[in-house]
Amino acid sequence: MIHPRIDELLENVDSRYALVIVAAKRARQINDYHHQLGEGIGFDQAPPPLVESRSKNYLTMALEEVAEGKLKYKYPK
Repeated sequence: MIHPRIDELLENVDSRYALVIVAAKRARQINDYHHQLGEGIGFDQAPPPLVESRSKNYLTMALEEVAEGKLKYKYPK
């Protein structure tokens, strides 16, 4: 079973399309954060993960952040 479930994720974003965009962008930020750790650079560009995750997959971490309400997106109308 896939966790977090899609219906949990869609509570914090407008559509599946928005979910893909938000999660992909956040996964890139988490990836940048981990690369900065190795280089000794500050946290200016990429904030650390907002949730504790057992997964090492950055996209999974980003989806867990959305599911817990740490990231939300509403399309401006």
